[in-house]
Amino acid sequence: MTQSSAKKLLNGETCHRTGQAKKAAGNGFVKNHCFFQQPPKSFRRLAEKQNHHVSCTSALYNKSFVESFEETPLLVAVFTYMGYGILTIFGYLRDFLREWKFEKCHLAREREEQKDFVPLYQDFENFYTRNLYMRIRDNWNRPICSVPGAKMDLVERVTHDYNWTFEHTGKVLKDVINMGSYNYLGFAENSGTCADASSECTMMYGVGVSSTRHEIGNLDKHEKLEKLVARFLGVESSMVFGMGFATNSMNIPALTSKGCLILSDELNHASLVLGARLSGSTIRVFKHNNMQSLEKLLRDAIAHGQPRTHRPWKKILILVEGIYSMEGSIVRLPEVIALKKKYKAYLYLDEAHSIGALGARGRGVVDYFGLDPADVDIMMGTFTKSFGAAGGYIGGKKELIDYLRSHSHSGVYATSMSPPVTQQIITSMKCIMGEDGTTLGQERLRQLSENTTYFRRRLHEMGFIIYGNNDSPVVPLMLYMPAKIGAFGREMLKRNIGTVVVGFPATPIIESRARFCVSAAHTREMLDTALNAISEVGDLLQLKYSRNNRPGDEETDYFSYLESHQD
Repeated sequence: MTQSSAKKLLNGETCHRTGQAKKAAGNGFVKNHCFFQQPPKSFRRLAEKQNHHVSCTSALYNKSFVESFEETPLLVAVFTYMGYGILTIFGYLRDFLREWKFEKCHLAREREEQKDFVPLYQDFENFYTRNLYMRIRDNWNRPICSVPGAKMDLVERVTHDYNWTFEHTGKVLKDVINMGSYNYLGFAENSGTCADASSECTMMYGVGVSSTRHEIGNLDKHEKLEKLVARFLGVESSMVFGMGFATNSMNIPALTSKGCLILSDELNHASLVLGARLSGSTIRVFKHNNMQSLEKLLRDAIAHGQPRTHRPWKKILILVEGIYSMEGSIVRLPEVIALKKKYKAYLYLDEAHSIGALGARGRGVVDYFGLDPADVDIMMGTFTKSFGAAGGYIGGKKELIDYLRSHSHSGVYATSMSPPVTQQIITSMKCIMGEDGTTLGQERLRQLSENTTYFRRRLHEMGFIIYGNNDSPVVPLMLYMPAKIGAFGREMLKRNIGTVVVGFPATPIIESRARFCVSAAHTREMLDTALNAISEVGDLLQLKYSRNNRPGDEETDYFSYLESHQD
């Protein structure tokens, strides 16, 4: 066992060697996270080594917690690095040809008279854009011309200069199955209760407000929404904002400043990272979802204080997300709260992807774990995913919200949320809460859970490496090699499936992936159509890398055992 694998065991992660019939992945271990499961005899010796840690942490969980992050097969990693190496070599060759005018360069360049100035463009960023990104640019920014629901219509486009520019052909690709939008509960629709209510609101209030909340932009709808959000979250008060990204980036600077310490998960969203940097606070990063790493930083912060002066920190703020949108993992919230209480820190929870998508009542990751909302100091989320709208919110104690009303840049200077958008959120939230007089909200929550379980299980059975928690509707499927990023997106579109592919720098360089977002609006027929296409493309591109739980394997691995013994 490698040193890193041994350390992972101490963080509640279970590593097991693959059987003789299975090929070892990476360093020979397959990594899974779990609690509340009794392993079979063949794994008991391993379990005994971590009994102390599991006994401490499992008491914090009221349900099984299973996550899978199968490590990159060594051969795949080698070929991935080789692929990037070959692309880089050809990139330099093409740059040489462009320098001597053999090939036209469409990218922005510094003017000759400005060559002695500080460059506006970073050389590597330009190089990557010119020679790698441009090859597969057609997979992004595709224009759609319909509601981004379970199915959508795409505008067909072509390029005659290798993806530098695009032209619309005038044709439309109809009924493309949408596996990329964050439409978790299916409220992105142009008919039904939500659409009708928003339409009526538009006729009464108009589309825009043309003012800030502090001036003449504070509508009764906004105050009604804030009271509803507070009740939905189970907190004293809440405040809503017109933009989800700005909810993080503009409010964190209002909460911390110089002399404060921010402890941020290494995979936090860019909005959290930007907000932390703008605050002027000292930032320290802990390993993703690793409670040992977080506790070490907390101990060091309290023991040593601020650099040079060693004064105590004014405050320590922990930044985490509910569901991590690139990994599909769920935060270990019970453990984070336990550490937060132990070391007297503050907790900022970003529920952009988890609110509405997790929990028996759709209240997010706090509801999912059955925790007290009062244990989270700042509850943040967005309305852009599960509610089919736009904007974000912050919930917490009344003193916190009153402070933000006068100190938040996003609240003081930004234009108020659009009235029809506000109404969309109110209607969809009441539907989730069951206050619309129907059971539609509960039915959508149940359907999302069933679709997520089914989609993940089928992909796993097919032999793909998928990341994340079993209950997460965000499903990353690993592609690894750069050439397969573009090929996967194009091949799926040929089969009328719209997908999102992601590569460096949004992911580590050898962990390119396709990211599927499961929705309650997807029918079983749609999911089966998408799964058949994924399997077909997976065979074509040889993407079925997993050596864990292959069909026909007689030996039962630890992950399969946990799956079969879930409640």
